[in-house]
Amino acid sequence: MAEKLSAVKGMNDILPASVPRTEKLPDSALWQWFEGAVRTVLGRYGYQYLLTPIVEPTALFVRGLGEVTDIVEKEMYSFTDSMNGDRLTLRPEATAGIVRAMIEHNALYNGPLRVWTLGPMFRHERPQKGRYRQFHQLDVEALGFAGPDVDAEMILMARALWRELGLLEGTHVRLEINSLGQPVERRAHRDALVAHFEQHADQLDDDARRRLHSNPLRILDSKNPAMQPLIEQAPRLMDFLGAESRAHFDAVRAALDAVGLQYRVNPRLVRGMDYYNLTVFEWVTDQLGSQGTVCGGGRYDGLIAQLGGKPAPAVGFGLGIERLLLLVQELGLPVPSSAPDAYAVVPPGTPLAPVVAALEALRSAGLRVVQHAGGADGPGSMKSQFKKADASGARHALIFGPDELAAGEVTVKSLRDREGAQQRRPLADVSAWAGSLRA
Repeated sequence: MAEKLSAVKGMNDILPASVPRTEKLPDSALWQWFEGAVRTVLGRYGYQYLLTPIVEPTALFVRGLGEVTDIVEKEMYSFTDSMNGDRLTLRPEATAGIVRAMIEHNALYNGPLRVWTLGPMFRHERPQKGRYRQFHQLDVEALGFAGPDVDAEMILMARALWRELGLLEGTHVRLEINSLGQPVERRAHRDALVAHFEQHADQLDDDARRRLHSNPLRILDSKNPAMQPLIEQAPRLMDFLGAESRAHFDAVRAALDAVGLQYRVNPRLVRGMDYYNLTVFEWVTDQLGSQGTVCGGGRYDGLIAQLGGKPAPAVGFGLGIERLLLLVQELGLPVPSSAPDAYAVVPPGTPLAPVVAALEALRSAGLRVVQHAGGADGPGSMKSQFKKADASGARHALIFGPDELAAGEVTVKSLRDREGAQQRRPLADVSAWAGSLRA
């Protein structure tokens, strides 16, 4: 017997709910429900779907994310293409690839664009609950828009998605916002940070020492408890913002206030990539332990020029799908059923032609109908078929017995009430009664 192979550690299969699994992961029906909600909400805001490759030139991420970031230093799946020597990387995030596509195809020639994508990302880190080496992300970007109105739109669009999924802002998820200002303001703040941490060099951990002169802003994002008192005493970026940066942030806040969205201004909120400026935000939860961020984003006005394009502003957010669906599961939120509307029970010896014709008519009417499929020895007993019909979650069984077919009918039996009510329906006009089977 050949050796059994398993998936790569930290890279998971998304399976139907009926397939047992050893780890609590979202099933494929939950996944499709989420994707449907995304398409509905983003469509309301006028965002268009696009796809980019999962493999990009390594230089794209080194230039876009910054060499001194955890992603570039420790987490990227990079390799040399043995066919031509190109240095390639499995994408660790989506924004850089989208910006590369906009530049390559001159996509902003006719004006700004609102786009979104959804797919797998890759980071080599220790797998844990809600955090995997292949994870899936929803990424939403508005390119070419400079105003605070689109910053607020991003945040409110995320809120609309929470509501579509049954999550309550302020209860299940809450919003934190900050402003990173402009590069010149960050440089002044950076100098003050370096001076502050140099004065307390003996209290810095290894990561902080390594980042002190290359990326001191990332020290503020340290999760090391021993570092927190020193971080709390550090200079605050908000104190270095000029009038324009403050006005931009105030306008974002005013828009959120106008619709009654509660938030917390978190002066220590930074993002993991170097390209952010002005507004940054995170939606966080207390329901998932240490993995509290479910959505994060902000403005990155310099990235398009940094990657070789004509300077243009941009803002966006990313959302980890596994983590969000884990939150939905933890909260036990109601999720629409993926069960079929009906399950066809076909006694042995039944001619298939009228059965297939009736089921196709029901499917054409928009119903989800499963036809029982037998093995080499036939369809199996009626008892075994009814067990499978019940296990499928269908609301109704369609019984194509010889008496029914002789009369040009099918028996519709309820599987979800105690009485198991049933009645015959004519096969000649399936569309007339198809709607009564809808779950």
